[in-house]
Amino acid sequence: MHGGVLPGSAAQGWLRGVQRLAQWGPVARTSPDALSAAGVVTTAGALAAAWPGGRWALLAALLVVLAGVLDGLDGAVALATGRTRPLGAVVDAAADRVGDLLLVAILLVLGAPAGWCVAVAVLVTLHEYLRARAQAAGMPGMGAVTAAERPTRVIVVAVACLGTGVLPGGTPFTGWNWAAVCAIGFTVVAVAGLVHLVLGIRRTIPAA
Repeated sequence: MHGGVLPGSAAQGWLRGVQRLAQWGPVARTSPDALSAAGVVTTAGALAAAWPGGRWALLAALLVVLAGVLDGLDGAVALATGRTRPLGAVVDAAADRVGDLLLVAILLVLGAPAGWCVAVAVLVTLHEYLRARAQAAGMPGMGAVTAAERPTRVIVVAVACLGTGVLPGGTPFTGWNWAAVCAIGFTVVAVAGLVHLVLGIRRTIPAA
């Protein structure tokens, strides 16, 4: 159901992998809502693991990636097993927004400046709000993939956790804090995704 995914791209490969996993017996029998909740709990666990820093950040990275998989599985299982419903979409969206805030909190506890974290949270929330309003207004193409989708957010935070756990002294050559660098990168990607979305909305508005 994702629009704008280029054939042969990494995004398409990821979606196919998630769809295949969703058809595996134990996963297929799991409630999509339970998978959404498990994603939030797993991300919260990543935050708890990231809190002490050091090598614990490696566990946080693993949990962040697992949460990303769970985030894809809830919708994939619902589609594969014919259990899609409006309430499930609401549960999925709510879980995603809570997960986004937890990802930002992970960057914060790993040492990212609060200002950058606030900027990321605002941009991501605005991105999803605009998309939801545009879709509710019936504008076509608003489900298209942008640069700032959930997998991108997961990757950025996972890199921050990995870097902190493997090279706690900071990024190579500069020594900058991993979380700070990733928060800045996250902000840049979030701005790009927001611009992409706004341009898409403008293209759907008929000329006067």
